Amino acid sequence: MGWVLVMFDLPVGSEEQRHTATHFRKGLLDAGYLMIQFSVYARPCVSFDSLESHTKLLEKTVPSAGNVRVMFFTDQQWARAFTVTGPNYNQGNRVIDPTMPQQVEFWE
Repeated sequence: MGWVLVMFDLPVGSEEQRHTATHFRKGLLDAGYLMIQFSVYARPCVSFDSLESHTKLLEKTVPSAGNVRVMFFTDQQWARAFTVTGPNYNQGNRVIDPTMPQQVEFWE
């Protein structure tokens, strides 16, 4: 059990590139990812098979000019992470402290 972390750089210089980047980000949200930072998304996975499935989907959907890095963390490693923010930082719609959803914990 663990977390898939997806970090990416996508060009956004033109309207078409911004549209492509938005489509990619919305695809991540639709696939169950949580926005951690602007170009960092995470998703819980119950197994390495699940990780492979999500990785294959990413390979199919990454924009041609995109750069995407995928990492896997066990739930225990994820729990050790922490965030340091400035006193005036606006969290916006990013997840503050993502934890493993209960329906996934059932499989532990």
